[in-house]
Amino acid sequence: MHYVVYTGIMKNITLSAQEEAIEKARQVATANHSTLNQMFRQWLATLAKQPEEVDTKKNLESLWLKTNYVRVGKKLSRDEMNQR
Repeated sequence: MHYVVYTGIMKNITLSAQEEAIEKARQVATANHSTLNQMFRQWLATLAKQPEEVDTKKNLESLWLKTNYVRVGKKLSRDEMNQR
């Protein structure tokens, strides 16, 4: 059995979601020997550590430039897409 000891101040929040989604999430948590509350805390901690990506379009364009993305100006056939 695992015990978690929190050394910081915890704040309660209220969330709303569809009942079916909550039940499925509880089942996932149980399968992972966890609780929905513990999994939410882990998710929130991970989310808080990630850098903010406010301008998605700018980030996508940057990725395209790094990967030599090109626009062909028309819809390609399957054979055209597979040509090298």
